[in-house]
Amino acid sequence: MNTAVTEIATLRELTTGPVSFPGDEHYDTARRAWNLAVDQRPAAVVLAQHVDDVVATVRFAREHGFRVAPQATGHGACTIGDLGETILLRTADLRGVIIHPRQAIARAEAGAQWQDVVGAAAVHGLAAMHGSAPDIGVVGYSLGGGLGWYGRKHGLAANHVTAIELVLADGELRRVDACNDPELFWGLRGGGSFGIVTAIEMELLPIEEAYAGWLIFPWERSREVLGAWAAWTRETPETVTSVGRILQIPPIPEIPEPLRGRQLVVIEATFLESEKEASRLLEPLRALGPELDTFATVPQTALMELHQDPPSPVPGIGHHAIVETLPEAALDAFVGAAGPGSGSAMVSVELRQLGGALARPARGGGARSMLAGEYAMFAIGMPMGPASRELLEAQTQGVVDALAPWASPIGYSNFSERDGDVLHDAGTADRLNALCERVDPDGRIHGNHAVTAD
Repeated sequence: MNTAVTEIATLRELTTGPVSFPGDEHYDTARRAWNLAVDQRPAAVVLAQHVDDVVATVRFAREHGFRVAPQATGHGACTIGDLGETILLRTADLRGVIIHPRQAIARAEAGAQWQDVVGAAAVHGLAAMHGSAPDIGVVGYSLGGGLGWYGRKHGLAANHVTAIELVLADGELRRVDACNDPELFWGLRGGGSFGIVTAIEMELLPIEEAYAGWLIFPWERSREVLGAWAAWTRETPETVTSVGRILQIPPIPEIPEPLRGRQLVVIEATFLESEKEASRLLEPLRALGPELDTFATVPQTALMELHQDPPSPVPGIGHHAIVETLPEAALDAFVGAAGPGSGSAMVSVELRQLGGALARPARGGGARSMLAGEYAMFAIGMPMGPASRELLEAQTQGVVDALAPWASPIGYSNFSERDGDVLHDAGTADRLNALCERVDPDGRIHGNHAVTAD
């Protein structure tokens, strides 16, 4: 699929947005992933300004033998692989959002971020099934599954997607939903990239506020606190979604003084309950005597900031697992791999509470409509050089290995940072491969994840 630079340069004549090639002044900026540890080097980068640019790029790629990789914010780029014969199609400038309050539906273009949708919906007393940071792309997060603060009550975000607009590998713009190509609609919701999505529509929820915050403890208490939290999660109603997390916070000025440079164990949670009932439910954890308690009733817009993800691109080395069960031995293994005495250089190692609606197949759901486990583990560190990168690769793998006796063989694509992660059971993978053969037999669309099966 080698094509001369002079031939691919005709992309500039076909699209309205900037087009960059290796050696161009703006190429390095245009190709940058959100994770600065990822060095993606595509044959060209197109910054789409309109849906017509998406159509033109896909048709050009089809005619000249290139692949096309869609990317908005650049999150989730760790597993994208070699882009040497791929055009990176950035949709970051397509950020239009429309709220239909009577129908409780939002329409978000391909580059929209959660901060674009959440604030617009909140004006009408509605909430979106958003992620844990304001700058995460709506499309990638939602179609990858979407595990957020309303999950145990309302399931994965993918189950709330009602329609998808996309350009298929043949260069045609399509709209799919439960009635129009239901098989493609099924596959797009959690199954991978079968086209270049230009917009999605999703259901909104009548949520205006929640009771949410952190309980913060010194990390020397990691085993005690996480043990109490794990027992607590088995009793909490579906209105509660929580995280148990071991943190080693960098000593950087952006971090508030009480937390800067600290080693901590924290519990984060969101309650879709009254403050009185939420406080009653939280009492067993408050009885542990946290160093700091930030829980309060907050507008739902504040929940995007609750997890305190980095506000700008940083390098990261991560790994994950879905934990089916968490007995005492598993907690020992988890803390032993990430907590006091472990020698860990990881910034954050967390267990996200699953169960509830997350554990039930959604009626009319897509290829990923549930997560079958009790917790989702994600570990990440910030490499500062080759030696640090190797150490973090080993340590994040070490957490996965420590939990392996209690982990599911099937992972979750939005947390997957390594090639070869198994993301589907065999039946789902066969169905996805058949769908890909129908809509993209030449493999023109270059997604972040290949279809892999247990």
